[in-house]
Amino acid sequence: MIEARLRVIYGDTDQMGVVYYANYFRYFELARGEFFRAKGGSYAAVEKEEGLFLPVVDARCQYKASARYDDVLLIRVEVTRLKRASMAFGYTVLRESDRALLCVGETVHACVGKDGRPVALPKSIVSVLGEVLPPA
Repeated sequence: MIEARLRVIYGDTDQMGVVYYANYFRYFELARGEFFRAKGGSYAAVEKEEGLFLPVVDARCQYKASARYDDVLLIRVEVTRLKRASMAFGYTVLRESDRALLCVGETVHACVGKDGRPVALPKSIVSVLGEVLPPA
């Protein structure tokens, strides 16, 4: 598990002063990028060196409490599933000051080539994730 830290900016809040619900998916993306970097990889390298893309094919979020402007958030991310041509990440978002649970979520990513068709996850991605693929 990797933990990313983020301070909520005013532009991320709605008229009620709370973080707009869709912004949590941006926070998930930030944490996912930090996860890859912490493991010694990057999305950019996957795209450039492997010629592969990891589009989101499913995204979920369960909201538990509100974050507000200037709150510092802790976004925890981990790989929850790894299949032949897809992977899933789980997220937990906490407010740093009181460790209140704000939301839990998941994103599922397909591995596709430049033509948009599914391809097997390359060994380079699997090694970055520190996981082992199940037998085909």
